[in-house]
Amino acid sequence: MLICLFAYIDLLIGLLGYLIIMKIGIDISQIVYGTGVSRYTEELVKHLLKIDKKNHYLLFAGVWRQKRKIEKFLKEFKTNGYKFQPKVVFFPPKVADFIWNRVHIFQIERFTGPLDLFHSSNWAQPPASCPIVTTIHDLTPIKFPQAFEKEAIVSFKRNLHWAKRQAAFIIVDSKATEKDLIKEGFDKGKIKVVYLGVSKKFKQIKDKKEIEKIKKKYGIKGDYILSVGTLEPRKNIGRVIKSFSQLATRNSQLVLVGKQGWGNQSKSQISNLKSQITFTGFVPDNDLPALYSGAKVFVYPSLYEGFGLPVLESMACGCPVITSNISSLPEIAGNAALLINPKNTKEIKKAMEKLLTNEKLRKKLIRKGLTQAKKFSWNKTTHQTLEIYTKLSFPPLR
Repeated sequence: MLICLFAYIDLLIGLLGYLIIMKIGIDISQIVYGTGVSRYTEELVKHLLKIDKKNHYLLFAGVWRQKRKIEKFLKEFKTNGYKFQPKVVFFPPKVADFIWNRVHIFQIERFTGPLDLFHSSNWAQPPASCPIVTTIHDLTPIKFPQAFEKEAIVSFKRNLHWAKRQAAFIIVDSKATEKDLIKEGFDKGKIKVVYLGVSKKFKQIKDKKEIEKIKKKYGIKGDYILSVGTLEPRKNIGRVIKSFSQLATRNSQLVLVGKQGWGNQSKSQISNLKSQITFTGFVPDNDLPALYSGAKVFVYPSLYEGFGLPVLESMACGCPVITSNISSLPEIAGNAALLINPKNTKEIKKAMEKLLTNEKLRKKLIRKGLTQAKKFSWNKTTHQTLEIYTKLSFPPLR
């Protein structure tokens, strides 16, 4: 009887939570870096402002050299009629790391004013008098320390320490990251898996003229195998190039999209393949759908991902996918991709050959990929995030 009473009271309290108007602060500082985390932040904020007309939002940015990018981002939001309060503070990342991650002083409200909730990033964890929600996308600096400067690793670990201690909820992109955090001692009850979405701009382009226009822009001729990601060791581009070089017949180019990260294992391998490999550098989102749609195969054998947005973007554009059988990637790809051991060059090569020579398999994976991509939307991501916010506005009795 008592259990039923508590359940009834919890229900009433939950309903009251939906009626309460909150002032929600969100750290948008990371949108300047042009990464998957940047896209997550941009899409989440855009959809929150679109669907949530009840709560008030304050968009906080600590910047130094990247002030113009933040201002452009905020201006676009204002132009589109979104209502929010901007708060841009001249706050270099190293200062934020020292003040918030190391000595952990100065509550976020000192910069923003009173808040009912603050959604922090996984780069700086400020103290706060209000509840904090933190998104942790992955544990790359811990799992691949060789890819980061020592200072960045120490900063990330400090951030994790404070997130573990003070965050009311931790949002993660996948069950794989949830498992990683539990191994690091995080409370499973505080972790919420919220999958990312696929932007509507990523759709299959069937206009061959449009595809050829973009191919010409980046110096691509004929059929091509595509890979998208920052050129750094974790993305495993070295093995993509090696697998491509071992193909029995190379009637296709290899197109590598992404800004130069660190490590020179990629470009040093192509001395005898220069005419067949194209490095495009960074490609803006508006050009990516045509590149995905025009590719014969998309290869993404990453060694570790918290989610893996390019896999779903490629599927949404009707390109068959080869990806890794580890970390979050099988979880995201489902049965709509060829899964390979990313450390096995022969497996990557065989998967490439299958999709280049077996049209029936290509069409099958394209159909499955289009269906799989539809399961992930930013609307769904945003609604699930908003539910987490609402729980904190008036927590259950028990």
